[in-house]
Amino acid sequence: MDLLKTFALFVGTALAEIVGCYLPYLWLKQDRSAWLLLPAAFSLALFAWLLSLHPTAAGRVYAAYGGVYIGVAIVWLWAVDKVQPTLTDWIGVGVSLLGMAIIMVGPRLMR
Repeated sequence: MDLLKTFALFVGTALAEIVGCYLPYLWLKQDRSAWLLLPAAFSLALFAWLLSLHPTAAGRVYAAYGGVYIGVAIVWLWAVDKVQPTLTDWIGVGVSLLGMAIIMVGPRLMR
């Protein structure tokens, strides 16, 4: 799978996971409707399905996905929670994406 497509799939997967966790948070912490649990369950099922679409070893996919998840979570913090990320947040995102790139590209370079 092409790296750009893989990255896009990671971003979609991260969004599905964040939505699936954010909706129950709204129900539990902000007294929103329990009906939010239905789209949350759908979103988490979508997350699991999207994660299964990657053609490489599951452990490597999960490790690399973690780096992208961190970046998407910081963007979520900014866009949805309206909290300005700090410089160290962005540095952490950069480090995690570097780690993701090493995990995903490294095996190709070691051949």
